[in-house]
Amino acid sequence: MSSRLARKGAPCMTFTRKSALCLAMGVALASLAPVAQAANNDGTVVGRTQAGAAVTIRDPATGFARTVTADEKGNYRISFLPVGKYVLESRKDGKLTTQPADVTVTLGNATTVNLGVKDLEGVSVTATSVITAVDVSSTESATNISREELRRLPVDQNIASVALLAPGVNKGNASFGGITFGGSSIAENAIYVNGLNVTDFYNRNGYSEAPFAFYQEFQVKTGGYSVEFGRTTGGVINAVARSGTNEFKYGAEFTLEPGAWHYRPKNRYDANGNRYLASSEDRDGMMKTNVYASGPIVKDKLFFFAMYEARGSTPRNTSDDGTTLTSNGAKTGFWGTTIDWRINDNNLLSLMAFSDKNKNTGDVYDYTFDTRTLGAKTNQIFSDTGGKNWALTYTNYFTDDLSMKLLYGSNSRQSYTRSLSDLECNRVVAETKVTHAVPVPGGATLGCTTNSTVEKRNDTRKEARADFEWKLGDHLLRFGYDHEKDTSDYKRHYTGPGAIYYNVYFATPGSTINNTGGVLPPGYTAYVRARRYEIAGTFETTNSAYYLEDNWQITPTLLLNAGIRNDGFDNKAADGSSYIKMKNMWAPRFGFSWDIKGDGTTKLFGNLGRYFLPVANVINIKQAGGLLDERTYYAFDGWQIMDRNGNQYAIPKLGPQLGGVDTSQGSGRVGDLRSQVDHDMDQVYQDEAILGFQQLINTAWSWGVKGTYRRLHNAIDDMEISATGKCGGDGYIGWVMANPGKKVTVWGDTNCTGKRDGWVTIDTSKEGWAMYDADGNYLGQRGWVKPKRTYTALEFQIDRAWDAKWAFNASYTLSWNRGNAEGPVNSDTNFDDTGRTENFDNPWVNLGGNGYLPNDHRHQLKMRGTYSLTPHWQLGGDLTVLSGGPITGFGVGNPYDATNYHSYYICVQNCSSDRSEDRVYERSPRGKYGTMPWTYNLGASITYLMPLGDKGQLRAKFAVYNLLNQQRTVAVDQDLQTSIGDGTNSTFRQPLRFQAPRFMQLTVSVDF
Repeated sequence: MSSRLARKGAPCMTFTRKSALCLAMGVALASLAPVAQAANNDGTVVGRTQAGAAVTIRDPATGFARTVTADEKGNYRISFLPVGKYVLESRKDGKLTTQPADVTVTLGNATTVNLGVKDLEGVSVTATSVITAVDVSSTESATNISREELRRLPVDQNIASVALLAPGVNKGNASFGGITFGGSSIAENAIYVNGLNVTDFYNRNGYSEAPFAFYQEFQVKTGGYSVEFGRTTGGVINAVARSGTNEFKYGAEFTLEPGAWHYRPKNRYDANGNRYLASSEDRDGMMKTNVYASGPIVKDKLFFFAMYEARGSTPRNTSDDGTTLTSNGAKTGFWGTTIDWRINDNNLLSLMAFSDKNKNTGDVYDYTFDTRTLGAKTNQIFSDTGGKNWALTYTNYFTDDLSMKLLYGSNSRQSYTRSLSDLECNRVVAETKVTHAVPVPGGATLGCTTNSTVEKRNDTRKEARADFEWKLGDHLLRFGYDHEKDTSDYKRHYTGPGAIYYNVYFATPGSTINNTGGVLPPGYTAYVRARRYEIAGTFETTNSAYYLEDNWQITPTLLLNAGIRNDGFDNKAADGSSYIKMKNMWAPRFGFSWDIKGDGTTKLFGNLGRYFLPVANVINIKQAGGLLDERTYYAFDGWQIMDRNGNQYAIPKLGPQLGGVDTSQGSGRVGDLRSQVDHDMDQVYQDEAILGFQQLINTAWSWGVKGTYRRLHNAIDDMEISATGKCGGDGYIGWVMANPGKKVTVWGDTNCTGKRDGWVTIDTSKEGWAMYDADGNYLGQRGWVKPKRTYTALEFQIDRAWDAKWAFNASYTLSWNRGNAEGPVNSDTNFDDTGRTENFDNPWVNLGGNGYLPNDHRHQLKMRGTYSLTPHWQLGGDLTVLSGGPITGFGVGNPYDATNYHSYYICVQNCSSDRSEDRVYERSPRGKYGTMPWTYNLGASITYLMPLGDKGQLRAKFAVYNLLNQQRTVAVDQDLQTSIGDGTNSTFRQPLRFQAPRFMQLTVSVDF
C-alpha cells in the first residue's frame, strides 16, 4: 500500500473554500477514469468533470500547460506529466465548473481529481489540494517516497536505504550485500533513474547511483508492476531527478560522518576465548559538500538543474587475523544535471546526466593488533569504479487521447583494481579457524600482498525505448518497445609470479581432497590449493522487448487490466556469435481494481503476472570466453620465509601433489559452444499472484492488507554432464549451461565412439551423472532435482499522512520462503558468481536440499514517522525488526558415490575409509540448526529548521543509525564438514557477519 495519503473527508465535509479538501467526493467517481499507471519517470492525472469541458493543467513554476477535452461521459486523462505540483481547472462554455485544484503529480502514479461534478445526493465536488491515497485505478504494489519525506527521517543517504522502507524488502545476508524483494535473491532487481536502466548487467549485483540530493522522488515497486517493466523477478526501484523552474534557486548541503562518530565493531572470540575476527580498529569516515543551482535559461521554455558534490571518505580496516591494516582514501567529485526544454505545450525534451566515477587508494601496512602498532607500508591498492550516465527523453502529446515518449541513453560502469605489488607477490591465505589454524612461524605476514586480483572491467549499456498511450472510449491502450545493447570489456588474473593464488587448509591425514581424487598422506596436517584464474575478452548481450496493455473500465467501479510482454535475450561469445539466445518469452499480466463503495475510499485489487530474468554477462565471459580456472593441490610442507624491501613474509612450501589438475571449471580455451549450452534451453521466469485490500479511514489515516504468492520456474546454471543415456560414462559431455532437472540437448557422441558427431538429448531429471565405486567400476547414472522456490506472504500496513504536525507508517509482513534454490546466487555459501552457483554442479549438491531458503525472514516489522515539536524542530524515527534466517549444516559427501563436494549429507561412520561405499551418511536438511537471532535496527533524528529571508531555509539534521548499537549476527559458518573424514568442523555456527555498529551523521543544508 502506498505511503501517500490524501487529506480527504468521507463523507464530504464542509470547509472554507481556501482550505477545502473534500476528496472523498473528489475521488468518488475515480474509477470512471482509465487505469492510473504511468511511465517510469513521470505521472498522470485522471478524473471526471462535465462532458465536453476543457480541462487544463498548469505548472506555475515553469509555465507548462496542457488542455484536454473531457469525453461524452466527462472522463479525462492527462498522461506523461513530469513529477511536480500543478494547478488543475475545468471550463465549460468558458466558465469554471469549480474552483481550481492544487494537484501533486507523483512518480509512476495517477492523481484522481473530479471537478465540478454533481453526484451522490447532488453535492458539488471541489478540491484545492490533491494527493492520491487509495488509487482505485492501479493494480500495482508500490511505495512512493519523496525527497521532502526523506529529509524528515533518519534514512542513510543511498538508494538501498530508501528501498528498505518498503514492506518485504530486506538486506542480503552475504558479504556481497545487495537487497532482496519478496524472497528473491539480490541479483534479480532493476533500478531506473529518469527512465534509464542503471542496473549492473555484469552480475546484477549493484547499480549506478547519484547522491541523495540529486533525486526528487523514489518509487519502490514490490509486485504487480505493468508490462512496461521486465528483466526482473525481484523488485524495481524507480527514481526521478530534480529539475529547474522559472525561479532561480541555489543552495548547499554538508554531510559529516567523522570516524569518531562510528562506534567500534566488536572483536569476535570463540568458545575458548581465542580471537578469530579482529574488527575493533575498523573505522568509517566520510564528508560531502554538495552545491546546486537551478533556474530558467529561457523563461517558460528552457530550465536547468546542476549539482556538484565533493566527496571524501577514509575507511580503514584490519585483516581478520589483525596482521595488516588498510587505510583507504577516496576523493572524487560527482556531477549531475537535468535540462528541460518545453518546446511548446505538446512537445517536451529533457536531458538527465550524471557521473558517479570514483577512485580509491588503499595503503596497506603491517600491523600488530594486540599493541595497536602500525608497521611498514607494504602495498598500495588502487580501485576505480563508476562511470557516466545520460538519458535524452522526448515527449509528444499528439492529441488529447494519444501520447508518446521516446528515450535514448547510455549507462556505463567501470571496475579496475590493481596494486603496486601485483608483479612480485602472490596472494597467500591460510585457514584461521582457531582449533584448525595453520600456524605461521614467528607471526610472519602471509604473502606480500593483500590484493588477490588484477581485474579490469568496463560495462556499457546503450538503451532505446518508445512508450505510447492511446485512449479509446472505455479502453486505454499502452504499448511500446525497448532495446538494450550491453557490452562488457573484461580482463582478470591473479597477482604474482605465475598468477597463482595459494590457499592453505587444515586437514587430517587420509582425508580426500576435493575433486582431484587426491588423499592427504600420513604425516601431513594441511594441504595447499594453488589456483590460476585468467580470462579476457569483449562480450555483448542484446535485450529487447515489446508490450501491449489494455485497461478496460468494464463498469463505473470495476477496472480490468490485461497486458502481454514479449522478451528476447541474446548473450554472445567473445567472437560475437550467439552463445545463449532466447526469444518469444511471453509474459501475460492481468489485474483488476474494484472500487467497492464507488467513492474511491475502499478498494479490492489483485493481479496475476509472469516475469522473466535475463542471463547476466558474467555467464558469457566465464562460459564462452576461454576461462582458465586451474586448481592444483599439494600437501603442505611448511612455510618458507621470504624478504621484500626489508619485510619478512611467508609462502607455502609445496609437498607431494594430491591427485590431478582440476580444470573442470575452465580449461583456458573456448570449446565447441554447441557442447556447452543446451540447444533448447528454457527461460527463467517467475509467476506471481497478489490479492489486496485498501481503505481510507478518515482524512489522515488509511490501512491495507495484501497476500502475495511467488513461484520461480527453472534455473539456468552450469552442470557437469558426465554420462548420456545411450553411452553411459563413455558419453562424457562436460560443463553445460542448462536447465537442471529437464531435458538437455547438446552436441555430443551419438554412437559411443568417443567422437562428438551429433545432437544428444539427456533427461537430467533421471540421468546425466556417471556413478563409480571406489575401484572405478561404473555403477549407473543419476539425475538432478528440479529447482524450486516459492514465496508466500501476508502484509499489513497502516499509514498517516504528513499534515505539518506528524506522520506515521507501519507495516508487518509474515512470510515463508521455501525451496531448494535461492536464485542465481548463493547467500548461505557466500557465492556471488551470478548464474554459476554450486547448486547444480553435480546431482548431490542439491539432493535433499528442499527447505527454508537463506532469505526466509518469517517476521518483518517496519515503522517510521516524524513529529513536529515546534515549527522549528522535528523528531524522526525509523525501526526495523527482523527475524533471523535459517542455519544449515553443509557436508561435502553423499551416500551414492565418491564425489567430494558441498552437499546436504554428513558422514557419520567409517568416514576415513578409502572406499566410499563403506561410509555412512545422514541427511542434514536446510534449517536443521535453527535460525540466526532477531535483529533490531532503530534510527533517530532531530531536525532544526530556520527561515532565511523571504524564501530561504536553513535545515540541520542530526541522525543516529542503529541507536541501540546492536551488532547481532546476520551470517554464520554453515560448513558442518569441510572434507570427508571423521569429525566435524569445530567452527560450525561461528558468527561471521554482523549488523553495522552505531554511527552518527550531521547534515546541514541551506536553500535559497
